Amino acid sequence: MAMKIAELQIENVKRVKAVKLEPSENGLTIIGGDNAQGKTSVLDAIVWALGGNKYKPSEAQNRDSILPPKLHLVMNNGLVVERAGKTSALKVIDPSGKKGGQQLLNSFTEELALNLPKFMEASEKSKADTLLRIIGVGDQLAKLDQAENKLYNERHTIGQIADQKEKYAKEMVYYPDTPNEPVSVYELVQEQQAILLKNAKNREKREQKEELKKKLDEAENAIIDTEEELEMLYERRNELTEDLKTAEKTVENLHDEETAEIEKKLADVDDINRRVRANLDREKAEDEAREHRARYDHLSAEIDDIREKRQHLLDSADLPLPGLSVTDGKLTYNGTEWDCMSSAEQLKVATAIVRKLKPECGFVLMDKLEQMDLKTLKEFGAWLEKEGLQCIATRVSTGDECSIIIEDGRVKGGDASVVTSRKQEATETTDWKGRGAF
Repeated sequence: MAMKIAELQIENVKRVKAVKLEPSENGLTIIGGDNAQGKTSVLDAIVWALGGNKYKPSEAQNRDSILPPKLHLVMNNGLVVERAGKTSALKVIDPSGKKGGQQLLNSFTEELALNLPKFMEASEKSKADTLLRIIGVGDQLAKLDQAENKLYNERHTIGQIADQKEKYAKEMVYYPDTPNEPVSVYELVQEQQAILLKNAKNREKREQKEELKKKLDEAENAIIDTEEELEMLYERRNELTEDLKTAEKTVENLHDEETAEIEKKLADVDDINRRVRANLDREKAEDEAREHRARYDHLSAEIDDIREKRQHLLDSADLPLPGLSVTDGKLTYNGTEWDCMSSAEQLKVATAIVRKLKPECGFVLMDKLEQMDLKTLKEFGAWLEKEGLQCIATRVSTGDECSIIIEDGRVKGGDASVVTSRKQEATETTDWKGRGAF
């Protein structure tokens, strides 16, 4: 059974002189009044009664009273909590007869239910961690977040390298008409030497031709000079004539090749090779950029996969409120982060989470509910009733939405009175107002 406050009586606590209240079991019980009348003091007294002396106000006793504070709370299961006397000693009466003290109160009282602003003012990460802890997926999400951060950092680095290499490749010089491979000086020299050797042989044949012609001239002279050798010389002449004809035919078919093109290539080889190397460097840089870009895309896909698993884990979790989630380490409600939620949404989210933290704690305290308009207040109260939650709240107002009005530390317009102490010189009238809810 969720524990709720069935009745409370408070005397001489801070601004409160005497207040008695029977809160509505479910929904809103609004303590209204002007500023500095004692509304918040009622909540402080409840927090002190249930939370222990660590919540005791620094000036707990009402300045206008000579009597010490007195707190009396009755829970919906009959358990009684009292703090009274000079030391405000705690007394817990369990209807089942079990002994109980602060430890028993702690077993069903959630700290954040007593101090909701502690949750609302916590950091974005703390709020998200609280939600993840109560739905039991914190450890799993932490591992997924760690894996995502690792991949994200790696992808970021890879992306930077890819960008740098792409930029570097674009800035590099490229020569579109340049060969794909460097020109070999050795091969050009070999080709040049082969042509020179061929030309040398041609030159030798030309010289041979000239020599034959010279010898023919000598033979003809010999014929003129020596008749005796005429016949032999004729024969020799005929032979030489035939040889000359053959040589002339051979020479006519000879063609000398030019080395100017190779000489030009040799002169330009350094420039050609420089351009080839530049092209190869750029192609290498482009290849590296493509490899890093492909790695970047692969890491992006892995990150998306982790995020899908993470969202599935949250979607399948037992969340305290539909629409609650954690995105990028921040608490969200219907896709809206905490700082962009309305005040009413923040209170609703905080209340749902606090309830989930300790289901046996069926109440929550709220201060300064004037931030809600009447329509939102009514909707919030209806939601509390639907959830079976009790909320005792304060509001700077004297309107009909208030369950009771506190005026000068008392319930305004009450129908009962109490004598706070026989030792007092005068009797103080204590006003009460009974059960009320909005």
